[in-house]
Amino acid sequence: MARPSEKYDVKLPMPDNVRLPIVGPAYQRSDRALLEQLTHVSSATAGATLHRMGIRQTFIHGPLPRMKGAKVVGPAVTLQFMPQREDIASGTGQEQSEKVSALWSVFDAVEPGDVLVVQAWGDPYTGCMGDMLTTYFKGRGGAGVVVDGCVRDWPKIQELGVPMWTKGVTPNYASQSTLFPWAYNVPIACSRVLVMPGDIIIADDDGAVMVPAKMAPMVAEATLAHEEWEVFSRIKLLEGGSIRKYYPLNDEGWAEYEEWKKNQ
Repeated sequence: MARPSEKYDVKLPMPDNVRLPIVGPAYQRSDRALLEQLTHVSSATAGATLHRMGIRQTFIHGPLPRMKGAKVVGPAVTLQFMPQREDIASGTGQEQSEKVSALWSVFDAVEPGDVLVVQAWGDPYTGCMGDMLTTYFKGRGGAGVVVDGCVRDWPKIQELGVPMWTKGVTPNYASQSTLFPWAYNVPIACSRVLVMPGDIIIADDDGAVMVPAKMAPMVAEATLAHEEWEVFSRIKLLEGGSIRKYYPLNDEGWAEYEEWKKNQ
C-alpha cells in the first residue's frame, strides 16, 4: 500500500464495454445533382430557409472561414473528440495511439466531395489535424473542414489550399491536451449544432450551416427561388426603390418581379 504522499503504482484496467474507435453505421450520401444545385445557395439563405421550415439550430457558430472567398457544399463526415480518461485513452505515445484512433480512421472514410465536421468542444489546446492528415484529406478528394476547435501546422495547411472553418490554430497535436479522438461517422454536436453523418454542409464567408439530408431537396427548391427574386430586389434597390416594397417583396413588388421574370 502506498503512503499518503506517494503515487499508486497500478495498471489501469480498461472497461470491458469500450473498444475504440467507435464507428457509426453506414449512411447514404446525397446525389451529385442535388449538391450541384446547392452550390448556388449561400449559407445565409440556407439558414434562413431552414428557420422558416422549423429547423432553428443550423449555424455552426465559432468556426471562422480561413480562406477568403472559399465555398464548399458536401455531405458531412463526422469526427468526435471526447475528454481523455486515462483508463481508456490518453495522449501518451501520440502517433502510436492516434494511428488506431478515430482520427486516422475517419480520413480513410473520406470520399470525394466530403466535408469533415469535427466536434472539439472549442478547445484551444487540441490540434485536431495537422498538415500530413490534411494532405491525405486533400488526396482523397475532401472538399473542406469545419471544426469547432483548432488545427496545427497552419502555414503548411495554407499552402495545401484546403478550405477550412476553424476557431483558431494551436501548436499542439490532437491528443496532447485533454481530448482524444473517440468516434467517427456518429452524430456530433459541432458548436451545439447536431450534425448527422450525411447531412449537407454549406460553408462560405458567412460561416457554416448544416442542412438535414432529407430536407435538402426542399431547401434547394425554396432557396433557388429566393435567390432569384433577390436578384430583382437588388436591381430595384440600387435604382433607389423602396425597401419596404422590394425587400422582401410586397404584393406590388411581387407583381413587378413576375413581369420582370417573363422578360428575362
